[in-house]
Amino acid sequence: MTVRLLTNIGRLWTGTDVCSNAAVLIHDDRIVWAGPASDLPQSVPGVIDDIVDVDHVENLGGGLVTPGLIDAHAHPVYAGNRWAELAMRTSGSSHSDIAAAGGGVASTVTVTRGTDPWTLCNAVRERLRHWIMSGTTTVEAKTGYHLTRDGELADIRMLRSLEGEPSMPRIHATFLAAHILPPEFFGRRREYVEAVRLWAGDAAAAGADSIDVYCDEGHFTPDEARVLLHAGKQAGLKTRMHACANERIGAAQVAAEMGCASADLLTHASNDDIKALAHVGVTATVCPGSALHGDRPTPPARAMLDHGVTLALGTDHNPGSCGITSMPVVIGLAVAMFGLSVTEALRAATLGGAAALRVGDRGSLAPGMMADIVLWDADHEGAFAWAFGLRALRVWRGGTPIQP
Repeated sequence: MTVRLLTNIGRLWTGTDVCSNAAVLIHDDRIVWAGPASDLPQSVPGVIDDIVDVDHVENLGGGLVTPGLIDAHAHPVYAGNRWAELAMRTSGSSHSDIAAAGGGVASTVTVTRGTDPWTLCNAVRERLRHWIMSGTTTVEAKTGYHLTRDGELADIRMLRSLEGEPSMPRIHATFLAAHILPPEFFGRRREYVEAVRLWAGDAAAAGADSIDVYCDEGHFTPDEARVLLHAGKQAGLKTRMHACANERIGAAQVAAEMGCASADLLTHASNDDIKALAHVGVTATVCPGSALHGDRPTPPARAMLDHGVTLALGTDHNPGSCGITSMPVVIGLAVAMFGLSVTEALRAATLGGAAALRVGDRGSLAPGMMADIVLWDADHEGAFAWAFGLRALRVWRGGTPIQP
């Protein structure tokens, strides 16, 4: 039994409230109490083993403390890079030009399949380390670059194994075999959809939390998405969708129809899409980093909030378009690009992320919640809109300090 006290906090942003001269009391891996230090309970559950005086950390004068951030959309399981492809794209090359040169998602699939498991695991471990050291304590991590049964299941098991290592973030593993049609299934589309449908139960048994389907031109159709999401539900997986297609395809409407936990990217979302998501309580996960690089519209995040849609943020880290692993950068971009307030963006990166992942034990600093906590190099949350990558000074996962 461990009891830890964080005290002399200059500004505490709990997710639902803000207070000054604050303290947080932790029992094992949970928050026991958080609020003004003057109201600290007289009795605590045991003997306090560790007192952290935030006022003395790098002479901050108290500093800003928030819940650990949550990245609700990321693709960290891959090998190699596609930097040459990015250079081609920025020089005006078309998707067909890039594909003809051997680029695109299929090129990452080829490299990932050819990389030994040890090397792949080390690369993923290093990426996840970047997340937690920048203040992100939970990462939604998708598969989708093996596109074989054994490869996808091995990726899920690897993520579950990495989560148990010291200095790693919590992992929400998402099964994304429905990413693209793999080359060996060219001309046999129905066979691959049926194979993925059958793999859903195996993915759940291997430790996946969710199933995702990329519904867009060149990926999977609405009907295929319905089949695969239904199979995921039957296997006990949460459902989510890459819903970045235009209105003609109607991916966002399918996400609402299927009651997905989240609809992601939403670059072509219409007012009808937004109303449908709000009506059934689907969380909208938007990713400003990838919106910067694409040729799609910016997702209408402001309109989503105004219609009552719960908003989450993600890095959309992937080898083809976005290398961001810092949720503080994403928060700054969301303010600048989407017209969110700092409070709205920070809430989307905490409570919104928890809603997208359907986890009720994180995202805020309240009694009973996981003690995932970050001390920032600032004395006010407004610094997220200024720094575009605010520095995390200390990170605690489940009350345990993460070592630099």
